[in-house]
Amino acid sequence: MSPWHIAAIFLAGIAAGTINTVVGSGTLITFPTLLAFGYAPVTANVSNTIGLVPGSVSGAVGYRGELNGQLDRVRSVGGASLLGGILGSVLLLVLPAAAFKAIVPFFIGLALVLIVLQKQINRALGSHRRGDGQGVGPGAVVGAFCTGIYGGYFGAAQGILMLSVLGLTIDDSLQRLNAVKVIAAGAANLAAGVVFVIAAHVAWDVAALIAAGSLIGGVLGARFGRRLHPNALRALIIAVGVIAIIRLL
Repeated sequence: MSPWHIAAIFLAGIAAGTINTVVGSGTLITFPTLLAFGYAPVTANVSNTIGLVPGSVSGAVGYRGELNGQLDRVRSVGGASLLGGILGSVLLLVLPAAAFKAIVPFFIGLALVLIVLQKQINRALGSHRRGDGQGVGPGAVVGAFCTGIYGGYFGAAQGILMLSVLGLTIDDSLQRLNAVKVIAAGAANLAAGVVFVIAAHVAWDVAALIAAGSLIGGVLGARFGRRLHPNALRALIIAVGVIAIIRLL
């Protein structure tokens, strides 16, 4: 691996860790980067999933203030997401690699649509957040499980999907729900990562570089990421995602 490859993957990990903490679509940075360097799609996805776990940890630490009083909620939603992540990762390994390569452009396209419509989604969610209730109904648990399946299988824009589910099913502020989202999405990645370590081929040098970068990015996302202009961030992710779709097709 050349110094250029090392630097690019490490910086992509920082960007992904930051974006995952703030909005939840960092895979649209790291995954296309790995494809551009010639990694097979499944190997890139597996290594990326493992590498992004530390970013979820540092992001959750940064959101610890918003997590106060949400232990029961985190257990319910995070546990459901973790179980979904296990199922999604098993599907990735069981289904043919050709199926993943055929499905992923659709997933990336869906993620890009969600990013484009993020403002409308946030406005729609605003009408459902009326206070600071602590209840977690079956809709949140089922939604987190289904989103976890998606996260374990691929994961681009998993955070946006998760935040949408939480906003539609839990009555609380967006920042507090975003803190739960960081934990829940991280749980799916962690579960999938464990499965991949046991049963899949991992490019460990790549995973380590992304892990180091995402750890830094999680801290940056929690501290400074909210200050980034959302339009600039959205435009970057869309551009990278379109390049990934073109490459895969």
